Amino acid sequence: MEEKETCFECLERRIKSDWSDQLWFCYGISDSPLPFGSSAIVQFSLSNSSPSPTSQFILSYLPTYSHHCFSKYIDQYTLQNGEETEVSSGTGTGSTYLSDTLMGESQFLSNGMGYECCACNHCGKFSCLRTITALAPLAYVGISSYSGFQEHASSFLSGTLEDHILSSINLLIQGKASGRDGVNYMRLLGAPSFDENSIPGCLRHPNIAPVLGLLKTPGYINLLLPRTPFTLENILHYSPNALKSDWHIRFLMYQLLSALTYLHGLGVHHGNLCPSNVMLTDSGWAWLRIWDYHRLGFNLCFEHGKSNSSHIPSRVGCPVEDCSSQGLYADLKLSPPLDWNSQFNRWWRGELSNFEYLLFLNKLVGRRWGDHTFHPVMPWVIDFSTKPNEDSDSGWRDLSKSKWRLAKGDEQLDFTYSSSEVPHHVSDECLSELAVCSYKARRLPLSVLRMAVRSVYEPNEYPSTMQRLYQWTPDECIPEFYCDPRIFYSQHSGMTDLAVPSWAGSPEEFIKLHREALESNRVSCQIHHWIDINFGYKMSGPAAVAAKNVMLSSSEPAKPRSIGRRQLFTKPHPSRQVSMLGIQDRMKESAVGQHQAHEVETEKSFLYKSTSLQELEQASSFSEHAQHLSPVYCHAQQNLLKQNPSFKESQNENLERSASNPHDISNYCRFSPDVDLNYLLEHIDMQDDDSTGYQELLLWRKKSCLSRTSSKEVAEDIFSVGCLLAELYLRRPLFCSTSLGMYLESGVFPGLMQELPSHIKILVEACIEKDSTRRPSAKSLLESPFFPSTVKSVYLFTAPLQLMATNGSRLQYAANFAKQGALKAMGTLAAEMCAPYCLSLASAPLSDAEAEWAYLLLKEFIKCLTPTAVKASVLPVIQKILQTTGYSHLKVSLLQDSFVREIWNQIGKQAYLETIHPLVISNLYISPHKISAAAASVLLICSSEELGVPITVHQTILPLIHCFGKGLCPDGIDVLVRIGGLLGETFILKQMLPLLKHVAHSCIGVSSMNKPEPMHSWCSSALVDCLMTLDGLVAFLPREAIVKDLIEDQSCLHVLALTQTNLEITVLQVAATTLMAICQRIGPELTALHVLPQLKVLFDELAFSQESFNGSGSLGKSLKVSKSKVNGEFQLESRMDLVLLLYPSFCSLLGIEKLRQCCTTWLLLEQFLLRFHNWKWEYTGESPRSGVENVIAKVPLLSKGSTSDYSPAKLLLNGVGWSIPQSQGIRSSKNLMPQRRLANAHQSSVQTYESSSNHFKTEPWFWFPSPTASWDGSDHLGRFVSPKDEFPWKIRASILSSVRAHQGALRSLAVCQDENTVFTAGIGPGFKGTVQKWDLTRINCVSGYYGHEEVVNDICILSLSGRIASCDGMIHVWDSQTGKLISVFSEPSTDSLHLVSPLCSSTKIGADHVDMLNSNTSSSGVLSSPFDESLYTCMHYLEEVEKLVVGTGNGSLRFLDVSQGRKLHLWKGEFSESAFPSLVSAICSCGSNKEQGNGASASPSWIAAGLSSGHCRLFDVRSGCVTACWRAHDGYVTKLAAPEDHLLVSSSLDRTLKIWDLRRNIPTAVTFKGHTDGVSSFSVWGQDVISISRNKIGLSSLANSADEDGQHRIIPQKLYSSDHGSRNVSVLSSISIIPFSRLFLVGTEDGYLRICC
Repeated sequence: MEEKETCFECLERRIKSDWSDQLWFCYGISDSPLPFGSSAIVQFSLSNSSPSPTSQFILSYLPTYSHHCFSKYIDQYTLQNGEETEVSSGTGTGSTYLSDTLMGESQFLSNGMGYECCACNHCGKFSCLRTITALAPLAYVGISSYSGFQEHASSFLSGTLEDHILSSINLLIQGKASGRDGVNYMRLLGAPSFDENSIPGCLRHPNIAPVLGLLKTPGYINLLLPRTPFTLENILHYSPNALKSDWHIRFLMYQLLSALTYLHGLGVHHGNLCPSNVMLTDSGWAWLRIWDYHRLGFNLCFEHGKSNSSHIPSRVGCPVEDCSSQGLYADLKLSPPLDWNSQFNRWWRGELSNFEYLLFLNKLVGRRWGDHTFHPVMPWVIDFSTKPNEDSDSGWRDLSKSKWRLAKGDEQLDFTYSSSEVPHHVSDECLSELAVCSYKARRLPLSVLRMAVRSVYEPNEYPSTMQRLYQWTPDECIPEFYCDPRIFYSQHSGMTDLAVPSWAGSPEEFIKLHREALESNRVSCQIHHWIDINFGYKMSGPAAVAAKNVMLSSSEPAKPRSIGRRQLFTKPHPSRQVSMLGIQDRMKESAVGQHQAHEVETEKSFLYKSTSLQELEQASSFSEHAQHLSPVYCHAQQNLLKQNPSFKESQNENLERSASNPHDISNYCRFSPDVDLNYLLEHIDMQDDDSTGYQELLLWRKKSCLSRTSSKEVAEDIFSVGCLLAELYLRRPLFCSTSLGMYLESGVFPGLMQELPSHIKILVEACIEKDSTRRPSAKSLLESPFFPSTVKSVYLFTAPLQLMATNGSRLQYAANFAKQGALKAMGTLAAEMCAPYCLSLASAPLSDAEAEWAYLLLKEFIKCLTPTAVKASVLPVIQKILQTTGYSHLKVSLLQDSFVREIWNQIGKQAYLETIHPLVISNLYISPHKISAAAASVLLICSSEELGVPITVHQTILPLIHCFGKGLCPDGIDVLVRIGGLLGETFILKQMLPLLKHVAHSCIGVSSMNKPEPMHSWCSSALVDCLMTLDGLVAFLPREAIVKDLIEDQSCLHVLALTQTNLEITVLQVAATTLMAICQRIGPELTALHVLPQLKVLFDELAFSQESFNGSGSLGKSLKVSKSKVNGEFQLESRMDLVLLLYPSFCSLLGIEKLRQCCTTWLLLEQFLLRFHNWKWEYTGESPRSGVENVIAKVPLLSKGSTSDYSPAKLLLNGVGWSIPQSQGIRSSKNLMPQRRLANAHQSSVQTYESSSNHFKTEPWFWFPSPTASWDGSDHLGRFVSPKDEFPWKIRASILSSVRAHQGALRSLAVCQDENTVFTAGIGPGFKGTVQKWDLTRINCVSGYYGHEEVVNDICILSLSGRIASCDGMIHVWDSQTGKLISVFSEPSTDSLHLVSPLCSSTKIGADHVDMLNSNTSSSGVLSSPFDESLYTCMHYLEEVEKLVVGTGNGSLRFLDVSQGRKLHLWKGEFSESAFPSLVSAICSCGSNKEQGNGASASPSWIAAGLSSGHCRLFDVRSGCVTACWRAHDGYVTKLAAPEDHLLVSSSLDRTLKIWDLRRNIPTAVTFKGHTDGVSSFSVWGQDVISISRNKIGLSSLANSADEDGQHRIIPQKLYSSDHGSRNVSVLSSISIIPFSRLFLVGTEDGYLRICC
């Protein structure tokens, strides 16, 4: 009996009827191009929230047959649990899990339920019950109900279904008693080995798609499965780059083969292994789907109900009675087989309508009915202005242009293409979700419209007529407008029906006329153009540019996607045979008898014969080129799984053994006591040689042929494995029906086989062997040398993470296993591949216990990964954790100094400063939590000294100052103060005070301007932060320094702030209290001498103020006590309250007589205080009696608005720790602050201050200037930007310091990542090359390398290894700490064996040495004369792969493995037309410091080489082939750099600097001119490029800013000495930017190293 599928509307109604309205119906799943099916994507929700992909499930309806084993099993389970056999609509209470009944299998033997069944053909190894249980151990069996659905789905989402298994594995790893689950699960993973003969247990294989429920509804069994975001088919169609490498393909195949081995061990074969049946989770883990949408297929081969799942009845329609869609598709003729060739030929011959053919193409590209994000698309064929008439040209749409092009216009598209950074015409899909929901608005729920169109439902905003709808959207049409009149009728109040054009009387008539227009000859003549644009060759390449159809490419090509653009054809689509179609239509109308029908066929035959031979050849050629659209993966495409009959003997033996003692657990789950932690570590250990050898594969192939596969059905699965493996490498199917037939008939392999790599070809040939008995088993494939040990190690480590367990259990497992040495044992590559599966767990919200596991896991990965992998995998996770707001135990742990130092040691300080440091600062001002802020502040303070003054100033001090007024917490101010105290008095005076004074003056200046209120409010807050910081720093300065830098010369900021009449009261309060603190610090004498004269203006103003006569704002209040206090501090309420705050305080400090002498208005002020505040001075030697004794009580030094003096940062810094006793927590923090040296307050500090000034040059970083001169706080302080946003770098062209580094020319520079150490290469005594190591702290040479006999022309720092490579024609690799030579590389001048010799002494070098490179000092060391072609000329370090690539004198590139001390491959270049080969003068690569979507490190995709002839070459890294070569310059190329993957910057002696865009087919350049001499070098950071030419530097930007005349110019300028303003006259030879210090270094031809800013 054939089961017809229902339409999706009926399926939705059935689901809501059987379950609940609360179950969201997302969209249906169909194997045909039409909206019919028995499965759907659904989502449960406790609230009315929108559907989320994470909570979506697959719900399949399987018809029940009483004679089928599966139906009997389900009935038996429900009967055992007290349920009725007849399913009612009520909610059933009894239910069970399949795995719970396994131990009671003996009950079914007596009932005839276990091993024999009249309706089941199977005769496999095990009973149906055991087989089903092994494949669906988690399945919940019972009566369908929404509450049950919710329970099963919630259990899956919460991770409780298999948590006990992971707990058992955790115990196993810890060496504790773990029970059988952990060991048995490891056996599933192949530990100790894959066993095809073991008895199945109750554990789910990690690569089998889980069945969550088997739930009964009337006449059906419902399968509930989780939905994964992708399938392998999605990846191959929309994002093939998501399969990032050969290793990832092998890992995927290993998972699939593991699942097949398990299936074949059960006596089950899959039967339909293809990309669409491979489900992929978010992490890329594979699930093999063995549950068919139409019928359960676990090798229970049903005698009844066999049908092709893709079969479509002759009359298409819904079987449900009274279904409104029954007549919508009745005239369609889509029939099996639904393959590309047959459907195309039928359409081309006129047997298939345009509508049906387009629906079929939509199915091929993966579009889904009901999925609004990827709905089937149809063309608009008319503009609805007039009734379509084939005899008239009006009203028809031009199908040779996209709807986007018609809507936007060619002019706008040309402008978009030319002006966009990524050239494109189209920025969105041809059919967007917005358009689909707008089209179907009258039939969709309002909740969907609010989510997809607009959150506020406004019915009048939706187009009300078809013509308006057509004009409104740039998108294409949907099929409903050609077949379903219901789309016009509104079901919402307030929204009118969609009006049809006036020439159509009703929606039904419109649908008829619209469909006729689609099928008309006019459209049939043009529809192939529309197909080319939306499905064909005009989607890419020059054809897309010509059609203005270039789509905006994805910014993340390696990110997996489930929807996207799939280009079906790469050749023009043939036009339809319209003439033949028209005659058929006319004859069809008149032919009513057999005779007329015969005439129709006769005319058809005649038309076929008379068709142009050229058209036939074109259609045939097109059909052949698109054969990949009909992929074949097995001999007979079937959707039913079939039982393996060859297992009958072993089955009987197993059954007898289990029946003899059904309660013996050993019969079900064999226990392997030898699987423990030591065994797992040994099993996971990486072999020394992890490469796949061709000879090993050949040997394996011979051995595998000797073992026969168990059955023909199993061999079919292996055939599918071969097809799938080939497709993963070819990116297209290996077989179509035609090529498969030829292969099976004659043994001729498809031509695509020749495109496979040799080692893959061996495996594919073995899998698709014609003799099915000679194909290897799945187990044999798993054990083949094709899978390296890293794949097996990663699988063993990551498979337990795929259990449906809680994140806490997963973290504990991963951390425990890593702690025991698993990551270290498997090696760096395997550990890197494990990272995406593990580290994503650490970024989720965690409990404190889970945070400890996550912290341990992060530390283990940092230890075991390469620096590049740490940057790509670990740093993004750390960034995400640090970006979380509020308290996080894990975040606090990551902010510890010890953890950050581990990061420094592994990846260097530069990567830390770029990625982590800005986020540390953000924890001080973005919703700061006090514990997180405290930890961040301690980290910043502790790291400042090691980072050095320049980095600390630019990366910590300035970003924190930028946070003034933006919610900077007290700990942020504490950081500024304590860094000042840590780095000393000189640092405060030279760096911090100028910055703070600059900020204060800027804020005071803004407050006096007519600015918006938010700006004034910000200025007030920023000024408060600034004054509080100054107050803290004063404690570390001597009195004379305070007076000199803060007070004298009428420059006191506090007084200036107090005299401003428009500042907020809070600012005046802080200014007054901090001023009094300074006065106490400097003493009464200096206060009277310097402060009081500046206060005279303020006191006079207050004395004569109107309020002094009328009283302050609080006159009406009770004056029995002084003004209000908050936390013991006097609070100002009006400006006149400054009198009460300042005058009594100065009386106490100076004495009343001295104050009256300095303040001429003292009488008025004292009268005011007596009258309104009951204050008068008494000579008792005690404080005044009015209670103002605390009026100058200290504001908490670093706490603005704090309610307590307790500061976690201070406690941490002083070693108190996290746990603070309550009594200790409420103490004053004064004892925790640095001593203010009050004991020396009464001593003269003039001598101390002067002596410190004289010793500036003996202190570290004495040469580093204050950044105030180049920092414009008024421009950037008010911007609400992240500290990570790069602040503008104003280059002043000023020489800060110079030192003579070499006797001769300084040829090359290399700066270490810590920016404190620099290596210089130059000419030393005797014209020999020397390399010097310089410490920039005091600019002194600390060591050097003197092993070169020739001039050193290039040096390179080899990552963080401490090794340096220097080139003098040969490559010397040496230790930077000891200066000891490690190895020497040279290129032989003949074809003899090349020399790579680790040497004990450098005296052995030079026996085969060639003459010194000819150089010309006037060209800045550029090699300009013929020389030995075997010499090395320049170097570039590929950090991602830890290899050194060097250029040679004959234009070749040599790769060196410096860690192993051996030479690798050589890429030979092409000779130029000159008399001698062009030498490689510069090298660079892309991909450095980039990361991929899954966290895997990115290797460079291309390497660029610049030549002395002026040419540039691009090499593809994977193949070594030259992908582009062009004449870049008219002279010697001196330098190359790749700031981005698509940009190449080059300089040359032809006086130009060029920026090349490599995204074009032919690289195009922006040329910067302006230098009068050759550009000898340049350096890039961010958007800034600094170039050097002779004795000048030039500034340019990657932003492509041109002058008014369109020219890009460099304005050269000379360097000036910062001391005496003299110009630099030395010729510049090299340059290097020190980015985070905002400095750059230049080397000169006379040997000087100059530090500039």
